[in-house]
Amino acid sequence: MRYQMMKQQTLAMAADQEAAFANYRKPTRRDEFLKTMESIVPWAALCEVIEPHYPKAGNGRPPIGLERMLRIHFIQHWFNLADLSCEEALYDSVSLRRFVGIDLGCEPVPDATTMLKFRRLLNDNKLGESLFAKVGAELQARGFKVNTGTIVDATIIGAPSSTKNADKARDPEMHQTRKGQQWYFGMKMHIGVDSQSGLAHSAVVTAANVHDKHPLPDLLHGNENRVYGDSAYASQKELIRGKAPKAKDFTNQRARYNGVVDEVARAKNRNKSRIRARVEHVFGVVKRLWGFGKVRYRGLAKNATRAFTALALANIYLARQRLMAQVRP
Repeated sequence: MRYQMMKQQTLAMAADQEAAFANYRKPTRRDEFLKTMESIVPWAALCEVIEPHYPKAGNGRPPIGLERMLRIHFIQHWFNLADLSCEEALYDSVSLRRFVGIDLGCEPVPDATTMLKFRRLLNDNKLGESLFAKVGAELQARGFKVNTGTIVDATIIGAPSSTKNADKARDPEMHQTRKGQQWYFGMKMHIGVDSQSGLAHSAVVTAANVHDKHPLPDLLHGNENRVYGDSAYASQKELIRGKAPKAKDFTNQRARYNGVVDEVARAKNRNKSRIRARVEHVFGVVKRLWGFGKVRYRGLAKNATRAFTALALANIYLARQRLMAQVRP
């Protein structure tokens, strides 16, 4: 019986095949996205926020570079990857490794435990809020001003309601709330968005049963002339005036009384909603693009860190066209 001998592929052969493949390779949307983020994310400024808390080189094993870990952490947000999934994705994807700066011929991918420790470092030091604030400062320095109008809104982030776990109980920091005719269990992300740029400038994370109006003062910067919001913020003039004395209440007001529709009030609400809709762009990026529609961790603190980081990245993404125009020669 004759057997056909299989050739062993050498390193040079693999390199030749890769080069030949590259001649016909079309850049994917992931490639284009990572290329854009490479150019517009203020890496040095964000690393400065984390650096005081990051482990320093000593007598033991030297820590992985801070910017590399930050890039991996952002990849987890952008593509909604858990630690182990992110490790496997980095081994599998050339474009992700190129973005992070990993050469498998010289070094391995940081393992899932290393990613977990980095996330815990951010959480323990509340660096999600610091990154969100730093991105806001960097955007303002590049010409994105916080103007005189703020849109406030809140969205529910779902959490597992099942008790089939080690504790035989739901997360005690999450709560249920009713919206329309349906009940939801989880937390709420409240944000304040600039009415002109559409970028989030403030955020608060609470359990889902906290009414939208309660964090309202923390969502205003104080220099507003107008405050927009849906009907959940109606009749909150005192709360608004307490934080922003010059602000006028442009929240949607009740337009139906005893089954009769007030067409004038309805038309005013419709005009306000044309501006108020900009807040949904932020939620769309965080929940649809970044996949933060459900919590991944137990407790509000860990999920708050993820929420603030996701909002920071959403601001960069929403401002990408203007930022790229500044980067191009």
